[in-house]
Amino acid sequence: MKKNWQIFVVLAIIILAAASRLVHHPFNFTPIIALALFAGCYSKKHWAIILPLGAMLVSDYFIGFYDWQVMASVYVGFAIAFYIGWFLKKHKTWYGVGAAALISSVVFFGVTNFAVWGFFEWYPHTWAGLVSCFTLALPFFRNSLAGDLIYSAALFGLFETAIYFVDKKNWIKQNTTSPEKV
Repeated sequence: MKKNWQIFVVLAIIILAAASRLVHHPFNFTPIIALALFAGCYSKKHWAIILPLGAMLVSDYFIGFYDWQVMASVYVGFAIAFYIGWFLKKHKTWYGVGAAALISSVVFFGVTNFAVWGFFEWYPHTWAGLVSCFTLALPFFRNSLAGDLIYSAALFGLFETAIYFVDKKNWIKQNTTSPEKV
């Protein structure tokens, strides 16, 4: 696939995935971690994290902003997933994508729930309070993990399938003889 088309497709997928946050969905079943992994894996530069973070910020504008501490932890978790995707670039296999989605999901869960425990008075700031915070968040993690795995499979699978078919079509076009040449 020509590089310009790859860049266009990557940008379109990032924008569509961010926009899908505006659609009604089960709690925490969103494409944000898959979006971060995808953007990290297919971006050429480290500063390219600005695009998916910007897309998140725009979608947060429409969804509504929330407590800055939790919002900051969401963006930190998102940025970590981006860099896991950056590492995935060199190890891109179906099981690598699955492992990256799983690791990113766990890290995101840890970062965001630690922020909830640390910045709010909802739980005592003790070991028992931390365990309670994480335990009560487990039902949300189930949806997050499912969404991260499914959306990652969809984003990476569709993009790699498109590359395969476009490259195959170009290869066939370049390696077949036209009737005029025979």
